[in-house]
Amino acid sequence: MISRDSSELLKRITASFKAIAITGPRQSGKTTLAKSFFPEKPYVSLENPTARNLALADPVSFLNAFPQGAILDEVQKAPELFSYLQGILDGSSEKGKFILTGSNNFLLLESISQSLAGRVGYLDLLPFSIHESEICPQPPTSLEEHIFLGGYPALVHDRANPADWVAGYVRTYVERDVRLIKNISDLNIFQRFLYLCAGRIGQQINLTNLANDTGVDYKTVQSWLGVLQASYIVYTLPPYYKNFNKRLTKTSKLYFYDTGLVCYLLGIKNANELTNHGYRGPLFENFIITELLKNRYNKGLRSNLFYWRDSSGNEVDILIDNGSTQIPVEIKSAATLNMDFFKGLNYWEKLTGQIGGQLVYSGEEGKNFKEFTVHHWKSIGNL
Repeated sequence: MISRDSSELLKRITASFKAIAITGPRQSGKTTLAKSFFPEKPYVSLENPTARNLALADPVSFLNAFPQGAILDEVQKAPELFSYLQGILDGSSEKGKFILTGSNNFLLLESISQSLAGRVGYLDLLPFSIHESEICPQPPTSLEEHIFLGGYPALVHDRANPADWVAGYVRTYVERDVRLIKNISDLNIFQRFLYLCAGRIGQQINLTNLANDTGVDYKTVQSWLGVLQASYIVYTLPPYYKNFNKRLTKTSKLYFYDTGLVCYLLGIKNANELTNHGYRGPLFENFIITELLKNRYNKGLRSNLFYWRDSSGNEVDILIDNGSTQIPVEIKSAATLNMDFFKGLNYWEKLTGQIGGQLVYSGEEGKNFKEFTVHHWKSIGNL
């Protein structure tokens, strides 16, 4: 096992809260992190039918079996436990007594907010960051391999066959997790919706077009998008609303939490295909934005990422909102600097008077241009 970038955050919140909730996509390493960080605690998976049935039938006896606390994995599958956990935590002064993990953000956090508000510290654990991937036994050797493999530990650390592993992942997700969140009768149509979303990464979300292409109504697509968000498959990047006397776009963009999953859904079979693939640009953009998210989440910070576009088509790929100032970031997959890359940054500078935009590309480091800082894709932690 490698040391996760979120370990310092986990140590900090364990010292402050009686329970810890580790959420994130299925197979992102939540169980491994919890077991390694709390080796003395008993481990119980609520995916195990025997354990789940006991927890549902007699939650008091189930919890009383762990007087020193425990790791309760996929705890959203037994939501009845949360009310009883409240009493146990209120009667104890021990920090980090129960560790709760779950791959369904909506069900887990809804249950926590109803019963355990103020008693739980949160950690969102996404798949491996660039840094975490680089310290694996067989790290990815190129940008294309980073994008193709994504960040799931099974692919990057254990080197499972990507096609076989992701196919099983998608099937498990659709057949089990989706049904847990939403009673969807035709899973084949939902899977078609998932594939269609992969073809729209980096684009503004058009629910009407998605509904037409999927063959369902607008409200169904809206609901299904919420399912993908709740289970850490996709996220939406909001537009920056501040008005500079221009009509601004107010539609979010669609991205996936893992580019390896997108590559599978797009039918990309190996890393070499990404060199000249039509989706290289959107995949690189998705890869960089997700990395910025991981950097925030691993420190316990909420996302402060937006994009900006006006009605004339002027656009900045990312705005990092620091309150009084915003850092504009352009993302380009090319390895050769082009002056056109700075068009959006120049426009933002003239519009706002804020100097010092950033460019992320796949070329060499240290080639700053005028007042703009140019980053190699591996060094985006410096943003």
